[in-house]
Amino acid sequence: MSRIGRKLIEIPSGVTVQAEVLAVTVTGPKGTLRVPLPKGIRLEKQDGHYIAQAEHEGQEALRGLIRAEVANAVMGVSKGFERQLDIVGIGYRAEVKEKVVVFTLGYSHPIELSIPKGISISVEKQTHLVVKGFDRRLVGQTAANIRGLRPPDPYKNKGVRYTGEQLKKKAGKAAGAGGSKA
Repeated sequence: MSRIGRKLIEIPSGVTVQAEVLAVTVTGPKGTLRVPLPKGIRLEKQDGHYIAQAEHEGQEALRGLIRAEVANAVMGVSKGFERQLDIVGIGYRAEVKEKVVVFTLGYSHPIELSIPKGISISVEKQTHLVVKGFDRRLVGQTAANIRGLRPPDPYKNKGVRYTGEQLKKKAGKAAGAGGSKA
């Protein structure tokens, strides 16, 4: 039984939801998102809220998934989402040039990453990035792509990481231990 699927979807003022047979369209002050509906799942309006309904018992997991997707779309078009990243390392930095973010991450060349439509990236202090947008998946994927340019090194903890991410630092080789004498 899906507990998430039973929750009501709160609709704030300024947000409109149009539930159709194959998709749900959510429109708000930040933009418009469309969530596809699988067969057997429908969205119904009850007392000013929306609730996901499944036609068959085997679709409870899909019901919870669609409820979460629609709730994320409602939150995205009303408030928006953001991910923050930190760049750690000597000489590592980033800067925004029009629709491109240019990274210097210790490689022999700078890395240019184009900013997707619907996403805004701001760089603070050259080592702190804020990725904002109204589509949760696109914000998360953009932040993951940025982190993937130089993932944190387990030995020195240098690289691009999410703000507040806990990293386990590995110990390096112990000098003089286990060496053979000839």
